[in-house]
Amino acid sequence: MKLLNSFKKKSSKVNHQSFDEVAMELFHYQAQKCSVYRKYLDYLSIDQSRIQSLYEVPFLPIDFFKNHEIKTGEWIEEEIYLSSGTTGSNRSRHFIEDSRYYLANAESIFEQLYKELSDFQFFALLPSYQEQGHSSLVKMVDFFVTKGVKGQGGGFYLERLDDLLSDLQKTLSVSDKSVVLFGVGYALLDLVDRAKEYDVKLDGLKIIETGGMKGRRKDMVKSEFYTILHEGLGEVQIHSEYGMTELLSQAYSFDANTYKLPDQMKILIRDPEDPFSYLECGKTGGVNVIDLANVHSCAFLETRDLGRLNGNGEFEILGRLDNSDIRGCNLMVV
Repeated sequence: MKLLNSFKKKSSKVNHQSFDEVAMELFHYQAQKCSVYRKYLDYLSIDQSRIQSLYEVPFLPIDFFKNHEIKTGEWIEEEIYLSSGTTGSNRSRHFIEDSRYYLANAESIFEQLYKELSDFQFFALLPSYQEQGHSSLVKMVDFFVTKGVKGQGGGFYLERLDDLLSDLQKTLSVSDKSVVLFGVGYALLDLVDRAKEYDVKLDGLKIIETGGMKGRRKDMVKSEFYTILHEGLGEVQIHSEYGMTELLSQAYSFDANTYKLPDQMKILIRDPEDPFSYLECGKTGGVNVIDLANVHSCAFLETRDLGRLNGNGEFEILGRLDNSDIRGCNLMVV
């Protein structure tokens, strides 16, 4: 546990210059102490002691979280976060050693990329995540609500669109703080429909959309989705969160395309035909994520997302690799 706590401190203080050094140290530790990861490396006949670069590190396929307990070291979990999944799907499980660490990391990331939580008033429209339970996203947003500005409205609005519209209008009219609505795609479209019924606009609202249609609406490209939100809700800002059950860190997009990374994360784009070959900026391939906050599980994950890096360190998500499950917190294509 002492080493886990040591890595927690290192991950929380990492910067651009120190990232690779901390990541390599964490890799060699997890290659020994995470039994599932160790067995995976053995299966690949990888001698972890010979790995000297992040581009040589084998990334654990994210589907392992569906059928294995991914733990570094021995400890009893405090919580288990489950992916939202779809009907009949096998949900990913992330065993959490310390939920306070997860929330502190989420707060640190939000304040790196935005401002202090106390400068915002948070609302949430995340019905599918609430209904299925054990959601890391709901846990995070609930924490943000408690740390944000207290006042008229705020919190979660499960199937209460009329109340949400009313409280958002009131808050936007009186608050001198930023008003943020976290929302899943299909529920935001439901909100647009209700706003049209009452001829309501929510000028000044900041929306952070967290994913797609979850099988409840037809899939659409992100530009079409954003256009519907702007036309239906008025002068709103639309941002996006990229996160998933298997990670403890999040990236945020401030426009319709690119995501900004916090200090704790790094993205590598792999060749879809060769998982050990990486592509240059601007080329499209599979997304590998290094999340240094995942000190207790595995920090090196091969996702099923399709994306690309640009020249300034930001990245885009362009969809899913063929035959992938519909999952994760943001699956709309650009």
